[in-house]
Amino acid sequence: MYSLNVRDHFMIAHSFAGEVFGPAQNLHGATYVVDVTFRRAELDDDGLVVDIGRAGEVLRSILAELNYQNLDDRPEFEGQNTTTEFLARAIHGRIATAIHDERLGASARGLDAVCVTLHESHVAWAAYEAAP
Repeated sequence: MYSLNVRDHFMIAHSFAGEVFGPAQNLHGATYVVDVTFRRAELDDDGLVVDIGRAGEVLRSILAELNYQNLDDRPEFEGQNTTTEFLARAIHGRIATAIHDERLGASARGLDAVCVTLHESHVAWAAYEAAP
């Protein structure tokens, strides 16, 4: 399996509902380092997993929509605990849409999997991986 990874970051504010979250029930900030790993069994006709430049641009544009936002105020997240795991899947969905819209080029439709990893700190992270 071949893989290609791009990385960026974004900053948000949010709060959580539920005793399990302790003090994180209060509004707080988070800065995430985001890795998106594209996987495919065979390279495309150009010898690529996916165009690295396009992949970086798509990731930047997706994160720009969330950067410096209070996720508690975003209608698409209403009623959700925007945990690291939840956000990894939400970003994956946006990457999958970009693939289907050919924003990463037509050959990106041949990807076998995309893994989105959100690093909450240097010792803690969560990921979501699925077919695009």
